[in-house]
Amino acid sequence: MSDTNGNGEEKTRGLDFIRQIIKDDVESGRVQQVVTRFPPEPNGYLHIGHAKAFSLNFAVAQEFGGVCRLRYDDTNPAKEDEEFVQAIEEDIRWMGFQWEGEPRHASDYFETFYGWAVELVKAGKAYVDDQTPEEIVEMRGTPTQPGQNSPYRDRTPEENLELLEKMRKGELEEGSCVLRAKIAMDHVNILMRDPAIYRIRKEVHHRTGDAWCIYPMYDFAHGYEDAIEGVTHSLCSLEFVNHRPLYEWFLENVSVPHIPRQYEFARLNLSHTIMSKRYLRKLVEENHVRGWDDPRMPTIRGMRRRGFPAAAIRKFIDEIGISKVNSLVDVEFLNFHVREELNRTAQRRLAVLNPLKLTISNWPEGKVESFIAENNPGDESAGTREIFFSGELWVERSDYMDDAPRKWFRMAPGKEVRLKYAYFVTVDEVIRDESGEPVELICSYDPASRGGESPDGRKVRGTIQWVSRHDAQDAQVRLYEHLITLEDVSKVEEGKEFLDYVDPSSEKVIEAKLEPSLAGAENEECFQFLRNGYFVADRNDHIPNQKAIFNRVVGLRDSWAKIAKKG
Repeated sequence: MSDTNGNGEEKTRGLDFIRQIIKDDVESGRVQQVVTRFPPEPNGYLHIGHAKAFSLNFAVAQEFGGVCRLRYDDTNPAKEDEEFVQAIEEDIRWMGFQWEGEPRHASDYFETFYGWAVELVKAGKAYVDDQTPEEIVEMRGTPTQPGQNSPYRDRTPEENLELLEKMRKGELEEGSCVLRAKIAMDHVNILMRDPAIYRIRKEVHHRTGDAWCIYPMYDFAHGYEDAIEGVTHSLCSLEFVNHRPLYEWFLENVSVPHIPRQYEFARLNLSHTIMSKRYLRKLVEENHVRGWDDPRMPTIRGMRRRGFPAAAIRKFIDEIGISKVNSLVDVEFLNFHVREELNRTAQRRLAVLNPLKLTISNWPEGKVESFIAENNPGDESAGTREIFFSGELWVERSDYMDDAPRKWFRMAPGKEVRLKYAYFVTVDEVIRDESGEPVELICSYDPASRGGESPDGRKVRGTIQWVSRHDAQDAQVRLYEHLITLEDVSKVEEGKEFLDYVDPSSEKVIEAKLEPSLAGAENEECFQFLRNGYFVADRNDHIPNQKAIFNRVVGLRDSWAKIAKKG
């Protein structure tokens, strides 16, 4: 496989173990065409862990001239909804992938699954068990103790067929029985101890309606779906390693048209990030976040609303690679790729997040000047724009300090700084409120320094951004920190739960002042606010030319913060 470095030159890297397996299969002739699949359950929104999984499936299919299919494992009608189906497809497309043909569904194969269940029953390899769920669990045994046979295990095939038909017709109540595979109750792998195949669920399915009242278990259906669709490489995360013997047993014991193979890789574990659907749902339902697309959520739509470019997410997934060993990836590595992508693509704008008045005392009254500013200094094709300057400005409160240390290159009494694109100014006077806090800086400017250039060669090291008060755009800006304070969410302290690590102050909403061109920003349009970071016009709440709402995507590196930290 090849990739490109930062200069666009091709570089070579070794194949990961999944790609090596596929390469060997293709070269040996065992596989004529690579077929992969992404099999989400339509019971929730996709998150970045799913993005790693489907990116791998789509990528290897493309790299080896094969196809990747989208297939919904819709075997649990109680939790599934068409809303999730539409969201999944939208998210995959947004990430830059397209499946082969029409989406497929496990429910397309319900009749075939049932036929294979009948085949197992007739062969004496499945039986209807009348035990309660609690009794089944109790008799399953432990990793060190074998399980016990169900008292219903030796029912005849004829009796089991009759009961299975009653299950299908809805003549038996939910929870009264299940169909189980007859494998071995003393198997070292607990999953192989007569697992359930079908359970009764008298729920309306979002696609099949009330045509069925029994539904197959995931482990039963998974391999059969792959077999029907001709999947050559069924790629799963590591938690399915113990499921593989069951996957293979079901395939080996009925007349399937094709034998797929399952391979497992390490799932994505990201610092400060919850990946459990159950926990993510809890965050939403208990109003810890704005919804599934909250910019702090690891869902794809949350990351999209945060302003993360799909290209950056794909690059991050590609860089972390595919492994057989679980590990924790620092979320800052993802932020690095987001910053790199936006540095290349985002246009620059002036914005002041914590406004402090600055008045130029020697500026001609009523005068307004214009300057030409580059939209992206690294991209000539981005063009330029006209910005306007007056004697009354907004500047960042954090750019002023009363008692500045030696390495402070921003504003302080008597200190000269450069206003980006405009002039040199010096703080002459500070107006304060009753508590002594600065509310306005009275400055003088050097008329000869237009454009930020020194006519006499003097050096001014500090350059700050500003917005003219006469045309500043009011905006709501949302600043984000980690929603989960715990770095490794698998290490919750004893006596605590993950909700104890939710930071209620992880979203901070402020009122900011922006240059007027930002008022017309389109939803999801990203910008670099000079010296403040990267921001995106909120996908839902921003209304161009009516209501400006921006989310901080990721910050810039702060050299002063590093110096201050070192002391």
